[in-house]
Amino acid sequence: MGSVAEERIEALPIRLAIGLMSGTSLDGIDAALIETDGEQHVRPIAFRSDPYSEQARRQLQETTGLALTYERPRQSPEIVAATEMLTRRHLLVIRQLLATAGVAIEDVDVVGFHGQTVAHRPDRGWTWQIGDGDAMAAALGVPVVADLRQADVAAGGQGAPLLPVYHRALLAETDLPAAVLNLGGVANITYVGADGEMVAFDTGPASCLVDDWMAAETGEAFDAGGRLAAQGAIHDDVLTQMLDNPWFDLAPPKSLDRADFTMAAARGLSPADGAATLTAFTAATVELAIRHLPARPTRLIVAGGGRHNATMMAMLAGACTMPVVPIETLGANGDATEAEGFAYMAVRSLAGLPISFPGTTGAPVPLTGGRLSRP
Repeated sequence: MGSVAEERIEALPIRLAIGLMSGTSLDGIDAALIETDGEQHVRPIAFRSDPYSEQARRQLQETTGLALTYERPRQSPEIVAATEMLTRRHLLVIRQLLATAGVAIEDVDVVGFHGQTVAHRPDRGWTWQIGDGDAMAAALGVPVVADLRQADVAAGGQGAPLLPVYHRALLAETDLPAAVLNLGGVANITYVGADGEMVAFDTGPASCLVDDWMAAETGEAFDAGGRLAAQGAIHDDVLTQMLDNPWFDLAPPKSLDRADFTMAAARGLSPADGAATLTAFTAATVELAIRHLPARPTRLIVAGGGRHNATMMAMLAGACTMPVVPIETLGANGDATEAEGFAYMAVRSLAGLPISFPGTTGAPVPLTGGRLSRP
């Protein structure tokens, strides 16, 4: 066990890597198996997504609420229990992924383990992802790279978003400049210029506020396909109130914690009107974000679960006045993009290549990152 900067595995030209992602939407665990050199070569092999049980989701929600009350990351019985549960669930998904792919664990070179973000406070100099990389490495007999955001935050960066370097690899064959919008619980955008320049930052809430609204107003976990929002009316007064936030005027790089925005302004609206207004809020924040890019992209390429929301996609196209297309137009799997990205970054981390950059996180220089756990 040690920092990747101190201890590396000798680089192979191409590696077999697993990437794991559990996002702020708390919908489940994504696992991807790819073949990559951490640079231009990327070949997806298999993907699996397993939803959390209601009990696991509640435990993670409660853990996140608890973590936000702490001044610094620290252990407590609740944090320890959630970490153990999360690690066990990830191990199960890895074994299911390998069984589906027909690949033996002995053939895997590295696992990129994002863990679960329970608090993200770069303004206070820390970010917190639970998950036990040491236990995972011991259980699998494979090196695990975890804590991928820590080095960046310690150096003064935002620690997010980390996917831009993978987005750049996916955009290698497309017309530039282009932008990739990732719609998870929080949305982030990656701009790649014709010269390979990267600018990336969080744009605002994506699905998290709509999910919270649906849970509170209908008992559903999310607005499937955007069907409820499509039936509602957008309340411009509420939308204007929510957009009146100095955060949107801040120049990038910048990042958010899931708890930085709430749905409070929509209280009192009908279920459909609230869903419509909160969905329109996400679209409007993306349009504001595009104003911060070095140049206007030719199109907006959308990854993440939010691309399944037809109402949100239509509102994005209307707000941004440009083509808005799912990342599948690049031949990629938009559900797998984040997990693949963490596999890709684990390989880069092993090779000592940077995973965060001044234009993506505000790091002072391009930085590698990750904590390496050996079996």
